[in-house]
Amino acid sequence: MADTTIAKTPEPVSSAAMRRQMLKEFWFYFSENRGAVIGLVVFAILVFVAVFASFIAPHSPFEQYRESVLLPPSWTEGGNLSFPLGTDPLGRDILSRLIYGAQYSLFIGVFVTTLSLVGGILVGVIAGYYRGWVDTVIMRLMDIVLAFPSLLLALVLVAILGPSLTNGMIAIAITLQPHFVRLTRAAVMAEKSRDYVTAARLAGASPLRLMFRTILPNCTAPLIVQATLSFSNAILDAAALGFLGMGAQPPAPEWGTMLAEAREFILRAWWVVTFPGLAILITVLAINLMGDGLRDALDPKLKRS
Repeated sequence: MADTTIAKTPEPVSSAAMRRQMLKEFWFYFSENRGAVIGLVVFAILVFVAVFASFIAPHSPFEQYRESVLLPPSWTEGGNLSFPLGTDPLGRDILSRLIYGAQYSLFIGVFVTTLSLVGGILVGVIAGYYRGWVDTVIMRLMDIVLAFPSLLLALVLVAILGPSLTNGMIAIAITLQPHFVRLTRAAVMAEKSRDYVTAARLAGASPLRLMFRTILPNCTAPLIVQATLSFSNAILDAAALGFLGMGAQPPAPEWGTMLAEAREFILRAWWVVTFPGLAILITVLAINLMGDGLRDALDPKLKRS
């Protein structure tokens, strides 16, 4: 008697299972970089502090205690437990200002990175897809922007627009945009000649669909890494503009502005410049370490077997 058993075909893997597998693989490569994990933990703490600043900070960042001007940290002689990191020249609590300053840093990083990323992707996709004179004009403009030191160009733009945090962020976004344009253009040029793009074009896909639905999703990995590194550059450049008086204006508790207000007290009140400087250093270092981990996890060429 003939065997009538029908062989079962393997069930297709669901999209949810595929996403879980991709996340597991991503975390495996990311967690191999211990520095990236440490950076992620520090960044998570920074986000938590920024979100719950009003509950964590012991004082208002703007309140002045005239009887407690330039108090040293609480663990040194003459310190006060009410002001763990001391006070500034106006009697404001340094710890509270640092905590609220985390909100400024995260807002600056998100705003600048989003603005430069979106603009860079739009311009880079157009340049990489159409090539020809369009590509030439766009890339020569980007070369002109890159020819200037980023901080100097940002200073010039802020001087034209007027010193403020908003204008400073716009200026920094303009200086960071060429990096996204060049990266997107290179990725689009590499993907444009692949078979799946040719098949989509023969199927009648429009240029807009080819650029933003077919090609762009396959170019996201390097853009994510660049966005992470630009996030830290945005915080650093904004602090530099604040230190030079061209970014956030007093009495805003932005870390660069805090350094600018305290520079004349460096020799006799070390804490007023040390703690804002450490906050900038630790934040930028943590984000850069995260960027290294993302590069290892998202770039197949760098994955270790």
